Amino acid sequence: MTEIRDQIIAYLQGHAKGKRKINNIADELKMNSEKDTASLKKELDAMEAEHQLFHTSENQYETREQAGVFEGRISMNRAGMGFLDREDQDSIRIESKEQNTALDGDTVLVQCQPWEAYGRVIAVLQRNKDHVIGTFVNGAQGLAFQPDDAKLQGRLIKIICGKDFTPIEGMKVLCSIVRYGTPLQLKVDQTIGYKDDPGVDITSILLDHDIEAAFPAEVMAQVHDIPQEVPEKDLAGRTDLTKDITVTIDGDDSKDFDDAVSVVKNDKGWVLKVSIADVSHYVTWNSPLDLEARKRGCSTYVTDRVVPMLPHELSNGICSLNPHVVRLTLTAEMQINKAGEVRDYKIYPSYIRSTERMTYNNVNKILDGDEELQKKYSNLGTMLSDLADCADSIRRERKAKGAIDFASTEAEIKVDEKGHPIDIEPKERGHAEEMIEDCMIAANVTVANFLKWQEIPAIYRIHEEPSAKRIKNFVNMSEQMGHKLVIGKSDIYPNELQRYLESVKDTDEYQVLSMMMLRCMQKARYDSHCVGHFGLAEEEYLHFTSPIRRYPDLVVHRMLRKYSFEQCTDAEERKNDEQLCQQYADQSSVRERESSDAEFACDDMKKAEYMQDHIGEKGEGIITGVTGYGFYVELPNTVEGLVRLSEMHDDYYAYNPDRMELVGQRSKRTYRMGMKVNVIVLAANKEDSTIDFGLRGKNGKVFANHKDPRDKRDARRKQRRNVKEGRKRDGRRKRH
Repeated sequence: MTEIRDQIIAYLQGHAKGKRKINNIADELKMNSEKDTASLKKELDAMEAEHQLFHTSENQYETREQAGVFEGRISMNRAGMGFLDREDQDSIRIESKEQNTALDGDTVLVQCQPWEAYGRVIAVLQRNKDHVIGTFVNGAQGLAFQPDDAKLQGRLIKIICGKDFTPIEGMKVLCSIVRYGTPLQLKVDQTIGYKDDPGVDITSILLDHDIEAAFPAEVMAQVHDIPQEVPEKDLAGRTDLTKDITVTIDGDDSKDFDDAVSVVKNDKGWVLKVSIADVSHYVTWNSPLDLEARKRGCSTYVTDRVVPMLPHELSNGICSLNPHVVRLTLTAEMQINKAGEVRDYKIYPSYIRSTERMTYNNVNKILDGDEELQKKYSNLGTMLSDLADCADSIRRERKAKGAIDFASTEAEIKVDEKGHPIDIEPKERGHAEEMIEDCMIAANVTVANFLKWQEIPAIYRIHEEPSAKRIKNFVNMSEQMGHKLVIGKSDIYPNELQRYLESVKDTDEYQVLSMMMLRCMQKARYDSHCVGHFGLAEEEYLHFTSPIRRYPDLVVHRMLRKYSFEQCTDAEERKNDEQLCQQYADQSSVRERESSDAEFACDDMKKAEYMQDHIGEKGEGIITGVTGYGFYVELPNTVEGLVRLSEMHDDYYAYNPDRMELVGQRSKRTYRMGMKVNVIVLAANKEDSTIDFGLRGKNGKVFANHKDPRDKRDARRKQRRNVKEGRKRDGRRKRH
């Protein structure tokens, strides 16, 4: 904003209504000449056009705050009601007639006076999407287009098809939005396939989030010019770590290895080396590879496939730290004392030769005393036990600082060759998974500390403290469940929340309380300014350890090379890179959100598809959410379904929003967060990704994860049904 704009805003903020006309502003700024007044009027008009100021009917000017205008992302429910969240205030409700062409996820300006609960969209600043995916279906008046997004299914839509395009029932297409408003005008751009073809369901979700599997031709041309072996000349200027015992530790199905660790015990504690694939050596700035990686932002992992940020020829080839071959790396070498603190460190370009490709499963077994595996990997000596001791000390130190360990369970969805889900179970985390996490966090903190204090441009991973309103709501809900959280009157500290979670860890409500607290947190994001990471209780944090999968890590590697290894001192270059880092941070945050949304959408869809085969089965679950229309129940296998109020026929239940509970008016029977209930599967819909449960008596058996034997007759019936419907099943395999 220019200096005159700052002065205008400052004047308006300091003067009451009635003294905000153009002549008042002109007098204050001493712009009373004809020329100055014309210039002021031009500036005011520009600020009004940019929605910085608002001109009232009394010829007064107002700032956004004075006009009751809020900026944010509008979210809409399936009934068409819009909501705009405000920090420490109630959400603004926006009826469909007041939404002014806005769609779910758009960034909008909403006007709502302090005494009002409902607002209106006065401008759409940024569109969330420019396309719609849907299917042609038979309707009452012939073939009709049905959007996949349930929030668009009630809107009037006009479809424009090319002359050579013939819509067919069941055909799924990608359409661009030609015109927003009513009707919403769409143009068919691409045929995805038929909705029942294997894999089309996942592909549709990915495309809906702008995630394209195929790489452009110019990208692949660059990849083909990159050698798949490291030439001798590329080793110059790098530290030789090929004599170190170094291992990668990943999942059984992993194929891209971008981090390796080695550790040596000494009198002070341990020397821990975290070596990360030097992707920046191959993906040069503004090359086709770099532009495509920047556009993607990160890799996306869904049930049956991975959409990588970089082509597999790189991510699984020359950039992957495969065993027994030389690879280029950047290393964070840390002296860890016995208390788990990083007492000294250095960061440098290096090259390694991974000694072994280890898996989490095997490392866990070795640490548990598996003699056969210990003998097989005897060449590693005491490296794994030393690594465990080192990582455990790091974790204890992190916990002492207040790092919050949220209990979250990730689902592992197994599918058959057609992509149809055949089993769902919680993914287990063992000691090995925690060890690698601890080592990577230590490296990320170390590099962040180095870049911050060297004032090198970077992209930081920031996590701001939760709002007072959200924490207050959590405190109230927690007390209703019998657990008191005591926090300070002013600032909120992570160690307060950590101690609380520790105090409830052995209770039945722990999983729900942890999930509820996680929902109170701000979303972590990327930024060029280092403001700390609340959840990790760290003042400096960034992502350094996964440049194959995340663009911000790649940028961090480039900045290290440019300003630390190559000693760039150009002040103009530094200023330009600072601006670029903020630009890349914003873009990466958006792409990360899209990738995460796609992963959740695929999981939800596959869980609903799985439950379609389990209608009528009983289970015990825990209530994870209570609303005015029912409550959500999560089963032990992570599947979540809704018990609708309309299906609760034993009483009339009233919703108490303050206590977040449903109470029977006659029986006083109460349903609240954290309660265990017995349910039966009533319905499941893959298309809408919905699952409906009904309540059962206390004798209902716990839902099985298909590890317990089931009735053979039912199994045969399901098998026959699956064979008949086999061609209709779509899906994927879960990522490593």
